[in-house]
Amino acid sequence: MSSENLEEMSMKDMMSEIEYSMKPIYSGDVLKGEVISVSDSEVLVNIGYISDGIIKKDELSNEDINPKDILKPGDKIDVYVVKVRDEDGNVVLSKKKADELKVWQSLEESYKTGNTIEAKVSEVVKGGLVAYVNEVRCFIPASHASNSFVKDLNQFVGKNLVVKVIEFDEKKRRVVLSRKEVERKEAEEKKETLWNSLKKGEKRTGIVSRLAKFGAFVNLGGVDGLIHNSDLSWKRVNHPSEVVKEGDKVEVYVIDFDKEKGRISLGLKDVEGDPWNNAAFKYKVNDILEGTVVRLLDFGAFVEIEPGIEGLVHVTEITDENIAKPSQVLKIGDKVKVKILEINPEEKKMALSIKEAENKTAEEIEKYNDKDEGNYIFADLLKDIKF
Repeated sequence: MSSENLEEMSMKDMMSEIEYSMKPIYSGDVLKGEVISVSDSEVLVNIGYISDGIIKKDELSNEDINPKDILKPGDKIDVYVVKVRDEDGNVVLSKKKADELKVWQSLEESYKTGNTIEAKVSEVVKGGLVAYVNEVRCFIPASHASNSFVKDLNQFVGKNLVVKVIEFDEKKRRVVLSRKEVERKEAEEKKETLWNSLKKGEKRTGIVSRLAKFGAFVNLGGVDGLIHNSDLSWKRVNHPSEVVKEGDKVEVYVIDFDKEKGRISLGLKDVEGDPWNNAAFKYKVNDILEGTVVRLLDFGAFVEIEPGIEGLVHVTEITDENIAKPSQVLKIGDKVKVKILEINPEEKKMALSIKEAENKTAEEIEKYNDKDEGNYIFADLLKDIKF
């Protein structure tokens, strides 16, 4: 290629650059620029125009920062044209407005797609929170601050929250965010993961979330399961507060579950610790034992022999007297002697008799007393005494 051709190309390139630099720019344009220099108060930017652009410190960011802390010569940035020519002939630029426009585009996309974004909470105002997504001011209603009740919104100030855009209107400069929607989705995902991983008989760790008359609810991580009173302990439990309290961390067994009905049955007592496992070795028919009356029904009384093992004394086995209900002669908490009539460890059932235990005790006393007449009379009297 001849020197004349090279000169011709260089001239064309030069003319192209001049032509490009003479292209008009307007207020509101967003341009690409390269940082030329940075001072404590402003930034000089080459925007490929006949004049360079200047960004004042307060047009860099909504935060009070030193330009040198965020920019350096050679950085490529987007800038917004505030004014084409100031009194000194420079183009007035704004980085924060250019950033803001990009954020608005991002917010609109998030609103349409449902994708989550991150916002930093700056202050508490009437009805909710003010949060910024980069340079854009947004609002989080108090009802959308969390999926659970929040007493003091100040706990969110200064924190970055993952949120969802639930209202968007760029013309009105209105953006409403929700943390609750994000937490709700997270909770649903945790629930689904939990349900899919549950197995009968496995051990799980949970937190006691609530007590009811019939049992304790335990949060397993998004889903509550119920420990019925009968599964809290091997001993009789009248109220779950006898065993656990709200906030307790507990290890539980998964007894059963039904995903469709949303029910999980849990047990706190150790299956291997069932006292009935050794009942056949410890107790025999005709044994005389001491127990405590723990429940009274019209047909009989339940007597606890040891924690977890109870037997039924039918109303006809309480006394030789003719009574209609056990409550006529017994009350809960009474200590009584009982005789084992039947025992079935497999079905966890035991039939007991108070009257036969009393008669047996009287016979034993009679047997070991002296054989004189006075002692015989004394022994006869003892038959009518309840121990």
